[in-house]
Amino acid sequence: MEWGFLLAGLFVGIMVGMTGVGGGSLMTPILIFIFHVQPAIAVGTDLLFAAITKAGGIWSYWRHGVVKWHIVWRLAAGSIPATLATLWFMNATGMHDGNHNEIITKALGVALILTSSALLLKAPLGRLLRSQESHPVVSALYDIRENELNKAMITVITGALLGVMVTLSSVGAGALGAVILLFLYPRLKGVEIVATDIAHAVPLTFVAGLGHSAVGTVDWSLLVYLLAGSLPGIFIGTHLGVRISDHIMRPLLAVILVLVGIKCLI
Repeated sequence: MEWGFLLAGLFVGIMVGMTGVGGGSLMTPILIFIFHVQPAIAVGTDLLFAAITKAGGIWSYWRHGVVKWHIVWRLAAGSIPATLATLWFMNATGMHDGNHNEIITKALGVALILTSSALLLKAPLGRLLRSQESHPVVSALYDIRENELNKAMITVITGALLGVMVTLSSVGAGALGAVILLFLYPRLKGVEIVATDIAHAVPLTFVAGLGHSAVGTVDWSLLVYLLAGSLPGIFIGTHLGVRISDHIMRPLLAVILVLVGIKCLI
């Protein structure tokens, strides 16, 4: 079994290195459906796995000055309280006893389908919105976005929704967060979107993971095996990623996530 966990970490690490996404989206379903890990433990362990594997990225992006910290604070103002409230509710109603296995699995399915949709539709939706700028609905969305107070409030609400989703499923902080930021802050460069999204995802997954740990839904030995496999996997994936087109890998990953998401829901 230990070798299986090492290989799972290696596979997910390679996918993360090649595409920049897929950590929580792939690891939690693998743990639940292949290794039959209790859903709450799979989510809790994967949250700390995601926090640790992404933490190095913050330092690199911070040094280059591409993290927009005011946006990170806005997201965190919604996500951290929402995470703590979700953890309190789940713990008070028997998370450690497996009472929420079905809720977690369904939440995972929804999160995976939304994440895959974000991967597939991000560019087409952007083009569609730009081509329909005169449409009343699109125009109203742009007007809301241009108001700084409205934008700040929507960012906080977005953080809260991500906090609930990530705490329940360990999925959503990456691709979904990036798509929403891309719409709300269109003047940001691509690297600034990615850096800001990661800078928010790390404390969010860390807090949620520690919360799961406090109620006993983190398997520490499993976490060590996953990390031992993923770190060389990320190194391999980054080298493969420059040789395989992103236009091939992202749609393939999105299709896999849709199929796994459907399995979670049925």
